[in-house]
Amino acid sequence: METTFETITTAVSRAGSGTVGTITVNRPEVRNALSKTVLAEIAAVLDAWEDDDAVGAVVFTGAGEKAFVAGADIGQLAGYDLAYGLAAHMQKLFDRIEDYPKPTIAAINGVAMGGGLELAMSCDIRITADGAKMGLPEATLGVLPGAGGTQRLTRLVGTGRAVEMILTSRALTAAEAERYGLVTAVVPRDQLEATAATTAATILSKGPLAVRLGKMVIRQGAEADQKTGLLLERLAQTLLYTTEDKAEGAAAFLAKRQPEFAGR
Repeated sequence: METTFETITTAVSRAGSGTVGTITVNRPEVRNALSKTVLAEIAAVLDAWEDDDAVGAVVFTGAGEKAFVAGADIGQLAGYDLAYGLAAHMQKLFDRIEDYPKPTIAAINGVAMGGGLELAMSCDIRITADGAKMGLPEATLGVLPGAGGTQRLTRLVGTGRAVEMILTSRALTAAEAERYGLVTAVVPRDQLEATAATTAATILSKGPLAVRLGKMVIRQGAEADQKTGLLLERLAQTLLYTTEDKAEGAAAFLAKRQPEFAGR
């Protein structure tokens, strides 16, 4: 099934034992820049898919060969003011993607700059094509990364590298991004879609409650001290001990067969 909007396309396909929804930013003529319409359409799709059992994971990518998302729509920047900045529409959407209950993967098919990199960083996993470049060049325009870039980049690559990237606006090659820990894998461009699908299929073969709680504990624990994080881990594990997923996973392991988790 595929639905076409004004600025994005969506598709749902099988991935192993699960299903993956793909959101493609479809504005190749402006290198898939993030306009207000793009943000609204992505939000609408996330709303529709959140409680839809037909979608187990979400992949974000860009249309064309050149860009994942080149950043915010600079044509709209002149109209941004104090009220728009405080509304933080893009930051709130990317916060939602980070907290989304289903696994999210950024398949970075080309340039990922500014808001494009911020979108990718809000996803759980980032896989990039070998020719892609990424960075946060907002200082060149007299502004800062305002959709989570100053915070997520720091947590992913460390303070020193984040400061250097943001203050100089330097773009990273795919190899540098992997070395920094910004992306988890670099693959040939023609293997990107398949690699993202395989990664999603692997995740979806696991216990769905373990995946959901694992995301939650990792994300929340990273923002807390270690003792609090360990407490979250203990409570999540205790909860999982009471589930049918745990019983099925253990039974399948002992019987040397593939588990058949409920709700997958």
